[in-house]
Amino acid sequence: MNRYPLWKYLLIVVVIALGLVYTLPNFYGESPAVQVLPLRANLKADVALLKRVEDALQAAQLNTEALSLDTTSVKARFADTDSQLKAKDVLHSQLGEDYVVALNLLPRSPQWLANFASPMYLGLDLRGGVHFLLQVDMKGALDKALESASSDIRSSLREQNIAYSGVNRDASLVTVKFRDAATRSKGEAELKQRFSGLEFVERDEGSDYLLNVRLKPVEETRIQETAVQQNLITLRNRVNELGVAEPVIQQQGLDRIVVQLPGVQDTARAKDILGRTATLEVRLVDDEHQIGGGSVAPFGTEIFKDRDGGFILVKKSVLLTGDRINDAQPGFDSRNNEPAVHIGLDAVGARKFKEATRENVGKRMAIILFEKGRGEVVTAPVIREEIGGGRVQISGKMSTEEAKDTSLLLRAGALAAPMEIVEERTVGPSLGADNIKRGFDSTKIGFIAISIFMIVYYLMFGGVSVLALGVNLLLLVALLSLLQATLTLPGMAAIALTLGMAIDSNVLINERIREELRNGVPPQAAIHAGYETAFSTILDSNITTLIAGIALFMFGSGPIKGFAVVLCLGILTSMFSSVLVSRAIVNIIYGRKARLNKVAIG
Repeated sequence: MNRYPLWKYLLIVVVIALGLVYTLPNFYGESPAVQVLPLRANLKADVALLKRVEDALQAAQLNTEALSLDTTSVKARFADTDSQLKAKDVLHSQLGEDYVVALNLLPRSPQWLANFASPMYLGLDLRGGVHFLLQVDMKGALDKALESASSDIRSSLREQNIAYSGVNRDASLVTVKFRDAATRSKGEAELKQRFSGLEFVERDEGSDYLLNVRLKPVEETRIQETAVQQNLITLRNRVNELGVAEPVIQQQGLDRIVVQLPGVQDTARAKDILGRTATLEVRLVDDEHQIGGGSVAPFGTEIFKDRDGGFILVKKSVLLTGDRINDAQPGFDSRNNEPAVHIGLDAVGARKFKEATRENVGKRMAIILFEKGRGEVVTAPVIREEIGGGRVQISGKMSTEEAKDTSLLLRAGALAAPMEIVEERTVGPSLGADNIKRGFDSTKIGFIAISIFMIVYYLMFGGVSVLALGVNLLLLVALLSLLQATLTLPGMAAIALTLGMAIDSNVLINERIREELRNGVPPQAAIHAGYETAFSTILDSNITTLIAGIALFMFGSGPIKGFAVVLCLGILTSMFSSVLVSRAIVNIIYGRKARLNKVAIG
């Protein structure tokens, strides 16, 4: 009656053994490490790079616990964080800007175990680091798209030799002027064919034949969604450039992005790089009008400051944007040896830049760097001749550090829309370690308290329940490690909650067995009936909690999701341990006795 077939015992043994293997890496801890990644596509992580890292560290008399090479990087482990920080500075100075030198934490697991299992990730509140919540400016994304559309409209009409007298943009409307209705109809037909995301409305105003152009509502929605996705990609590129290991970058809601950088120590630089919205625009300087500091810009122009504090009048028409940049490197101007940024353009950008310089020889061209919605003219040279080849240089009163940061921002990609940091939290490594200790202690104290109560109140069956509870905790940690889930402080709270829920199932089983014994049922039959009748109640209660956990995961965010993941996994492991494992132990203790007179259940 109370015996399992052999395959069930084997299944339980295998599951517990696997749980032990996947849990073990979490007990070895982590080593401070430095990770070296090639930044350029033509560079690789190979034996030569490993040798360079080893030689640089030996020259600086920095001893490593281990030095390893994988497909993407070289990793060096150290005994303490002081050596780690010194190694980062040494490698950064030795290897230069072609490599990213990132601080990291690597598991201390032995190689035989590392081949099978890895420890679970620790969240920001346990490891320390910085958390940003960024708001995407959707209006800025639409403005940028409309400005780009107006520029493309000019190019299209010019290519098709369709005469027009002006293209002006006002708020969300672009107005194209034609001299007669026939030309307007021809232009409208051409633009409709090229721009499916725009809607066109004809309007007459005196002798002008106008064509009003707006973004379609569907196109606006697409641009806004694309802006968030492009910003996500750009932020990931920037974080990679910063050299942050295991970052969390994800969308929250319709227009917000969460960035978590575990282990980051230079939070000011991280905030500066992520918060800046550097984009580049190339425009023509309007030298026909003279302006002063307080002058109003003539129609079709804008006033920008240059790096000397003066004012430059620039036309609104954009010749080229930062979207066409495929590479940007810091360097020096070959003529006067000043810090500069060398920019490489893609095929379309190279063609546009070549056309712009060919058509405007003798005029001044302004290269404007936009950061946080504010534009500054970096340089405004005179176009002496047509410039081809897709290589552009910007320089002008910038420091070496500014040239490096500017090239990083441009190389990582332009943000599709400006962003603002609306929330910032910093967690120090010592606070993270304290959170781990407190979480571990609370779980340990809770486990000990439950164990004492169960053993005192239910005797042998209480001991069985404690063993099943230990298996539950083992399997839960193993699952989190297997899935490479990120454990946060709310996740540790969910573990403590899971212990209480798991023991609740065993309390139900033990009380049912007691009830059957009080009704005069023989012990073997009472044990069988207790497990059978309690199962449906346990299943119902766990399913309702699982539904709540799934709802928290679907509609929650950040820490709430972390809590929900651990809660749902804990429900699954508690069902296995409190029913299957505890009954297997009871079967081994009592099931082999043909005639059982009494059981120790209090």
